[in-house]
Amino acid sequence: MTTRRTMLRSGAAAAVAVVTGAVTTPAVAAPPTSGKRSRVPNAAALQAALDAMADGAASGVLAEVRDPDWVWRGGSGVAKLGTSRPVPVNGRFRVGSVTKSFVATVLLQLVGERRLALADPVDRWLPGVLPDGDQITVRHLLQHTSGVFNYTDRLSELYPTVPDLVASRYRTWRPNELLALTTGQPPLFEPGTSWSYSNTNYILLGLIVRRVTGNDYATEVRRRILLPLGLHDTEVPGTNPFIAGPHSHGYLPLERDGSLIPVDITVLNPSVAWAAGEMLSTTNDLNRFYGALNGGRLLRPALLAQMRTSFLGADYGLGLQTLTLPGGITLWGHTGGIFGYLTVAMSTADGRRQLTASVNPWGSGDLNGPLVDLLLAAFAEPVADTRAGTPLRITFPDRVTG
Repeated sequence: MTTRRTMLRSGAAAAVAVVTGAVTTPAVAAPPTSGKRSRVPNAAALQAALDAMADGAASGVLAEVRDPDWVWRGGSGVAKLGTSRPVPVNGRFRVGSVTKSFVATVLLQLVGERRLALADPVDRWLPGVLPDGDQITVRHLLQHTSGVFNYTDRLSELYPTVPDLVASRYRTWRPNELLALTTGQPPLFEPGTSWSYSNTNYILLGLIVRRVTGNDYATEVRRRILLPLGLHDTEVPGTNPFIAGPHSHGYLPLERDGSLIPVDITVLNPSVAWAAGEMLSTTNDLNRFYGALNGGRLLRPALLAQMRTSFLGADYGLGLQTLTLPGGITLWGHTGGIFGYLTVAMSTADGRRQLTASVNPWGSGDLNGPLVDLLLAAFAEPVADTRAGTPLRITFPDRVTG
């Protein structure tokens, strides 16, 4: 049985009673742009997966599959509950912990410039910030092997109900205030000996970027990634609570008189996530980012190899998650979740094909199954029903911003 607290901590990804009807936006398949032959996506299967999510698990969902020779875009559901306005397939959304891949890329570029090293202890750049900062390295932070307590685990204590959270939606959090939520919390394990997803790691990495470069991490993300790649719809919003341009709304469930009603949480000061999960983007921009990253355009091969070296059993490298589909296809990218929004962004290892989907969770239906179907339709060669008997799950590691 899902409690209100569980639903709050999962960013509304838990079961709720209201189900919305699906309004389908036609899929778009672009014609080939080069002489290279490439499998045209199974548009029917892709759209069916989106419709399945909108039929009981989400108020709205949009996705893009990108390949060198074609682009497919689709959407299902509504942009706002209570309306019939379709989800904008070019809409912007909160990406949550997909932010971590951008931060990690900046850190590794700095490593490539010899301005810091993965083996540097935290104390070298942030003296005295952590009790055991002489034992925790930059690599530990990037890979979630630091053992540092996850500050977002404390948010459910500060905001135990949806009204508490909504009342604080405009609050500005400073990085030192987020770190203060970990004060007095013992290490989870000795650094480097285990794995535990912690947003605190990326708050610390954001501060390290500032110490190394003299600039806020947002400035470095714009200068090093957004501008060179032309990602004009991607934003590091800081304290701005609004989503500019076309977008779908996100919701949290509130129990009232025995029923669950949707509370619109689209407007939110994302400083509560900062370098761990504050960014906004589009499916197009995220696909182009992960295509460039996995295709070797942002990092030298040795550093990209480091980024894609997973900790044993964790399927997580340095700011990148990995997922292996039935048939052995390996994908690299990240998932993200922040109140009202879930994101899945994955790319083939060569960077040639990408899928990004944004979901506004709402409903009691199955979300994982259609997400797996979406991935199989986008990447499996050939498209086939290979899900049966395969324990494949799409994970959103953190309860608030993961």
